[in-house]
Amino acid sequence: MSRIAATFDALKKQGRKALIPFMTAGDPEPGLAVPLMHALVEGGADVIELGVPFSDPMADGPVIQRSSERALKHGVSLKDVLGYVAEFRRTNRATPVVVFGYANPMEAMGRERFADAARAADADGVLVVDYPPEEAQRLVELLDARGLDTIFLLSPTTTDARLRQVAKLGRGYLYYVSLRGVTGAAHLDVADVTARMKHLREFTRLPVGVGFGIRDAATAQTVASVADAVVIGSRLVQEIETSGREQVLANVKGFLAGIRRAMDGAKKKEVAA
Repeated sequence: MSRIAATFDALKKQGRKALIPFMTAGDPEPGLAVPLMHALVEGGADVIELGVPFSDPMADGPVIQRSSERALKHGVSLKDVLGYVAEFRRTNRATPVVVFGYANPMEAMGRERFADAARAADADGVLVVDYPPEEAQRLVELLDARGLDTIFLLSPTTTDARLRQVAKLGRGYLYYVSLRGVTGAAHLDVADVTARMKHLREFTRLPVGVGFGIRDAATAQTVASVADAVVIGSRLVQEIETSGREQVLANVKGFLAGIRRAMDGAKKKEVAA
């Protein structure tokens, strides 16, 4: 069983939902990458999505775009990101890490070389925003052979035919993009997400995480009541952006801890009902 699958299995037995924060590796500076990863765990993260800085993102809103720009100014590359994972693993062997990015840096490294490097760094999964399932078979094979999970995105416009493809190829968990727009938008329709979760589960037994548009504890709590995981990115990256260097670790930990408490509160409400 992969570290990601084991994490979701343990949470399910506890009646809890996964909290999956996203951060851009190397933002606000390379020296804070690994300390921030540890701060996320201390704040309650169950899985970390570690973003690879990229100069031409398609799905990311302005907050995450700026975080990539800051990291790229420091010269942070895919190789550096995998180095952060390896350094994180020296003291944390339990928390799954998903390398999250776009195809260009991985293609530039070479798919097989990238898969080897991700395994050597002891990453757990890979999510490539712009690898559709029709083009991802070879990547899935390479990652499967190395014990790495391939995570796929789903959206409100994903067809049933595409759902079947993703359900077949996906590993670890599926990431449901809860709105038609870029990261950080603030118009998440919880009723629509609830209905969509029921439909998605007709196609897959994989856990489903929901992201895009989750900006506060109340929304996270509501989403946690219907999904298997809450993914929070732009609001967290915004916390990093607006915090001073001396406060950023404490602020990130505190912000995420508030989300964690709210999600665990959703469990208490369910028990009380």
